[in-house]
Amino acid sequence: MMVPSSKSWEWVGAGSTSGQCQQNPRMVGVFFINLLTLGREYSAHLRRSLMKLQNLWKQRTVGILLEYEKSGELRTKSIDLLELSSSTDVGALVEEIQKVEPLITTSRTQQLTLLVQRLQEKLAQHSDHSFYLFKVLRAHILPLTNVALNKSGSCFITGSYDRTCKVWDTTSGEELHTLEGHGNVVYTIAFNNPYGDKIATGSFDKTCKLWSAETGKCYHTFRGHTKEIVCLSFNPQSTVVATGSMDRTAKLWDIENGDEVFTLTGHLAEVISLSFDTSGNRIITGSFDHTVVAWDTATGRKMYTLIGHCAEISSAMFNWDSSLILTGSVDKTCMLWDATNGRCVTTLTDHDDEVLDSCFDYTGKLIATASADGTARIYCTATRKCIIKLEGHEGEISKISFNPQGNRLLTGSSDKTARIWDVQTGQCLQVLKGHTDEIFSCAFNYKGNLVITGSKDNTCRIWR
Repeated sequence: MMVPSSKSWEWVGAGSTSGQCQQNPRMVGVFFINLLTLGREYSAHLRRSLMKLQNLWKQRTVGILLEYEKSGELRTKSIDLLELSSSTDVGALVEEIQKVEPLITTSRTQQLTLLVQRLQEKLAQHSDHSFYLFKVLRAHILPLTNVALNKSGSCFITGSYDRTCKVWDTTSGEELHTLEGHGNVVYTIAFNNPYGDKIATGSFDKTCKLWSAETGKCYHTFRGHTKEIVCLSFNPQSTVVATGSMDRTAKLWDIENGDEVFTLTGHLAEVISLSFDTSGNRIITGSFDHTVVAWDTATGRKMYTLIGHCAEISSAMFNWDSSLILTGSVDKTCMLWDATNGRCVTTLTDHDDEVLDSCFDYTGKLIATASADGTARIYCTATRKCIIKLEGHEGEISKISFNPQGNRLLTGSSDKTARIWDVQTGQCLQVLKGHTDEIFSCAFNYKGNLVITGSKDNTCRIWR
């Protein structure tokens, strides 16, 4: 459990709301439920504040959000319940919370207990969920390049070789907006989750564009790269968007005014992956030069270079508390690094072919890897041992992600299927069939009860 330090605060109030999240991701989507009701005297101001907090904290893991007053200023703090599961002793957990959090007095014990029990129920809601095909969308006239969900799962976006990005309503399948203006392939796309009110698109025309998710208006066109943009990411605060390019550089851009903040130079080959840490103070860039570099986002200076892979990097990400970095490579390995000093902690060497994707679960306790050898593996982060091998796909696995609850794993494969796996047993629970070509993108929404898949057959499928 991660609890911010606290001194003398005056209790004002707290609110009850709910939200769940995907991937990543980096930071990439996490499951947070804002549930703490400690009093009934809510002012209109507090109610409005809590409605805002509903959106601001959707990227977190399971936890409690507190609202308090310090020196006349309204503030918030979170208690992340990373250990909470269906088997957790609620009474013992409540005692632990009260020991370290002075804002929660003994008079609130019963209310806190009830709310933690509700969190448990939320976690278990979708554990036995069976997905069915809800919608098939033929999104573009030319092939798709990428698919991404907003955190609520209410809408998603698709990029295409037709030079556009489209915004879709997940429930109805209706096209909401077509984002037009790029002069070449729209290759990489993202929402500014957890907020979800902006979209970034990166193109082979060497530019990145920032759009309103609600109206489709283009706010800025970021120009400066000299070759194709192939990856991008918002920082968690949604103040900066980072782009990576075939020109061997990454750039940081100010979302508010559209200015370039820094150019990150030093790689000897294309930059193909980007990931911010949870604080937004660091970003890592993965390259075809076989290395990953960590940068200070406040200064644009290189902090250290992760050297150890002997082939191109396929993925790179921080864990939840930003203490570790996971990198995957086509050299058939994943490597785990200490994020404080850049030292290699271990190398995972079980795959027989290229590692195409890798990720942490939302607590950072587990690692999942996907490979061209047709298997996926789950590792214990603490022991660095493979605990489960997932077999069943008949082609390479290019995408892998945990659901926000951490009990399911989603894989997408060139065998035209996606699969849902039980994380504890390794059992394949469901095969999502219907695509007629390779699946290149797949993701859970933050409730874990919706999956979207994108395929080279030029369709997206929504599974509920």
